[in-house]
Amino acid sequence: MDWTTILKAQQTDFIQRLKSGDLLHCEKEGQHSELTVISGERLKQLRDFCWNMAEKYRRSSSIPIRDVFVNNLKGKLGEEVVKSRLSNFVTEVDYEKRIGGDGKIDFTLTSDSSIGIQVKARYGNFDTIKWSISREEIEKNAVLVCILIQEEVSEAQSEYNLILAGFLPTNIINSYGVKALVGIDELLYPGGLRGYLESLTSSDIDKYISLGNECFNKKDYKGAIDDWTQAININPNYAKAYFNRGLARYHLGDKQSAIDDWTQAIRINPNYADTYYSRGLAHSELGDNQSAIDDYTQAININPNYDLAYRNRGIARSELGDKQGAIDDYSQAININPNYDLAYCNRGIARSKLGDKQGAINDYTQAININPNDADAYFHRGYNHYHLGDNQSAIDDFTQAIKINPNDADAYFNRGVIHSELGDKQGAIINYRKAADIYKKEGNETQYQNAIKQIFKDEG
Repeated sequence: MDWTTILKAQQTDFIQRLKSGDLLHCEKEGQHSELTVISGERLKQLRDFCWNMAEKYRRSSSIPIRDVFVNNLKGKLGEEVVKSRLSNFVTEVDYEKRIGGDGKIDFTLTSDSSIGIQVKARYGNFDTIKWSISREEIEKNAVLVCILIQEEVSEAQSEYNLILAGFLPTNIINSYGVKALVGIDELLYPGGLRGYLESLTSSDIDKYISLGNECFNKKDYKGAIDDWTQAININPNYAKAYFNRGLARYHLGDKQSAIDDWTQAIRINPNYADTYYSRGLAHSELGDNQSAIDDYTQAININPNYDLAYRNRGIARSELGDKQGAIDDYSQAININPNYDLAYCNRGIARSKLGDKQGAINDYTQAININPNDADAYFHRGYNHYHLGDNQSAIDDFTQAIKINPNDADAYFNRGVIHSELGDKQGAIINYRKAADIYKKEGNETQYQNAIKQIFKDEG
């Protein structure tokens, strides 16, 4: 079953509801509505405009000026319906720039001015009325949109109830002469209009999204940004393009712009957990841990099994001093993913700061069992062994951390401290010197001076 079959079936249902007057009515701009009501100041502005246009072209037309006004108003009423329903998705062709008031195109897509939309508005009975479209209009436009005016158009009418009767892609309109006539039962249900128009540009969007993905995978983040920006230009309401561009900006270090992109993605699609999670990371790295917590919480609300969000919310809570709240989050991350070694490490750090050194050691041991090459886990376990008085286990852990990461200056320094306390001054000096060399290369002047101080102290 193709999409036209579905819209034709919906059109049949729509016609039945039209007979009974049971129509969908939404006043919010940019949303689908079968019925649009125009009155008051809005109608007055349309009438004034149409009179001005009638006066402007009266000399070039043999038609009575009042008839010109009525024809103009019919057209503007129809266009007003399309403007209300599609909002900034389409751009109106400037009426005053048309030669003779009719350039055969009423709207174009905002993202692609080559895609034209022709609007036809007619007054009459829905079951007998026909909308006409010329061969030239078929050639110039991608879509015909038909509007049914329920009240006779006149200067005195104070309110118009306008029905969005349906649409047709011009490439399926049969025109055997200079024009084609279509009835309401030949139209497709108007609720599919926006989706069809979006499909006309989707191939270009897919192309730019794909190109952006290729650039991103090659770590060409600037190229990815350019491609995803093109996708956004085609469809400003494409949440995925904003999300992707935010990732590229984040990788370039432009975290505030990344946050801006993710915020826009959330406005368009507030139900995508990864967007909140990513924005939370950026907030956290900019020091705004409370905003990070709010974002991680929203991600968890959407996806209660989001282990990464629990872990990172725990980190943010820890930064704000809520160590127990952090432990609770790390524990939940572990419950979801029992092999999440980083969550064990984080929980170990929090437990250590709360004085639970043995609990911390247990967590680091579990992290090491999962990932035997985690130098940080060995370092932290060694630190806690030391504070529990188990110096040999501490030395063993610092040694293992150094085997995995020979540039771990802190491991050398701490191993030196233990050797010094055990009376092995020469062993301590060897470790302090190695730590000092690494600190100097890293540009860590404070720790470098501290290591030198310990060397002088142990040299006596």
